[in-house]
Amino acid sequence: MDLNFSPEDLAFQAEVRAFLKAELSPALADKVRHNKTLTKEDMVGWHATLNKRGWLAQDWPKQYGGADWTPVQQQIFDDEASAAGAPRIIPFGLKMLAPVLMKFGSEAQKAHYLPRILDGTDWWCQGYSEPGAGSDLASLKTRAVRDGDHYVINGQKTWTTLGQYADMIFCLVRTGTEGKPQEGISFILVDMKSPGITVRPIILLEGTHEVNEVFFDNVRVPAENLVGEENKGWTYAKYLLTHERTNIAGVGASKAALAEVKRIAKAETVRGVPLADDPYFAARVAQVEMELDALSTTNLRVLSSPDAAASAGSISSMLKIKGTEIRQSINDLARRAIGPYAMPFVSEALEEGYNGEPVGPEYALGVAPDYFNNRKITIFGGSNEIQRGIISKMVMGL
Repeated sequence: MDLNFSPEDLAFQAEVRAFLKAELSPALADKVRHNKTLTKEDMVGWHATLNKRGWLAQDWPKQYGGADWTPVQQQIFDDEASAAGAPRIIPFGLKMLAPVLMKFGSEAQKAHYLPRILDGTDWWCQGYSEPGAGSDLASLKTRAVRDGDHYVINGQKTWTTLGQYADMIFCLVRTGTEGKPQEGISFILVDMKSPGITVRPIILLEGTHEVNEVFFDNVRVPAENLVGEENKGWTYAKYLLTHERTNIAGVGASKAALAEVKRIAKAETVRGVPLADDPYFAARVAQVEMELDALSTTNLRVLSSPDAAASAGSISSMLKIKGTEIRQSINDLARRAIGPYAMPFVSEALEEGYNGEPVGPEYALGVAPDYFNNRKITIFGGSNEIQRGIISKMVMGL
C-alpha cells in the first residue's frame, strides 16, 4: 500500500487548511482544544459553515447534496479539522440516519428529511439504548402498537446524546414478539415535540449535561414515519453501523489529543527537566504513537477496500476497540503529565463566562474532564467486550 498522499490529495489538504484558517474562529477552536462546553449555537454554526462550503455531508452521494469524497479525503479533513480545533460534526443525522434513509427510506422520506438534515432544520438524536438493553440491544422493550394510521409508542430510551437539543429522534421499537428478539424490531422516526415525550438530563461524571433519558407515554406517531418494513428494523440498525466506519476509530481526534500531550510534556518539568525528556514517559508516548499510526493506516486501508462492506461488522468492531483504547491511553498520559493539576477539578470552569480563579496552567483545564468523559467510549456503541464477541463469531467462527 502506498502510504504517501498523491499530488491531488496534497492539494486537497492545502485547500482544507486554508478553509479552516479562514472560517474557524480562534474562540471556537480554543473551546474545543481545552474541552470547554460547546453551546448548541457553536455546533449549529459550524454545521452551517461546512454546509455553505459543501463539505458537511462528506460521504453522501452528490445526488443528495453530498461531497462524495474519497476515504482519503475524509481522513485528511478529519485530521486537519481535529488539529485545528474544529468541533466534531454531529453524526446522528448525517452519518447514521441519512444512509439508512437513502437505502431503505421511501422517496417521500428522502425528499423531506435529507435536505432538512443538511440545512440544520432538524437536529436528530438516536433512540437505541434502554435500561437493561444497552450492548444487548435486541432485548429492548419500548413498544410501538399500530392504531389505524398511527403507531402508539410507550417505553424509555437512555443515554440519548444531546437529546436536549433534538427536534427528531430515530428509534428502534418493538412491534412483534414472535421468533427471535431481533425479528420483532422496527425503525421509526419521531418528532421530539410530540405529546407524551419527556426528556430528563443525566449529568455525567465530569459534571456536564451531554446525555438524557427519554420517556414515551402513549406517543402517537404517523405510520408513514416507519422506515422500510415493520419488524425489519434490526437489519436497518446493522446497516447504520457500517456507515460509522470513517469516524468510529476516532483517528483525527486522537492525533490532536496526542499532539496536546506532547505540548504539555514539553511545558511540564520533573526535577528541572522537561517531562518530554523523561525516558519512561517518552517510551509510553512512543508506544501510543506507534499504535495510533498503525490504526490510521488500517483505517485508510479498510475504507479504501472494495470488500469492506462485506465484513463491516467485524471491521467496525476492530476499529472501535483499538480506537477507543488508544484514546483512553492518551487521556491517561495527559492526566499523568499535569500531575496534581488533575485533582482540583472544577466542572463550572468548562462553562462559557466562567470567571473563577484558574487552578494551574490553561492547558490543564480540560484534561481531567476529558479523562472522565472518555471512560464511556469503551462502553457506548456496544461495549468492547461485545465487540470482541462479534469478532470471534464473524472472523474466527467461534
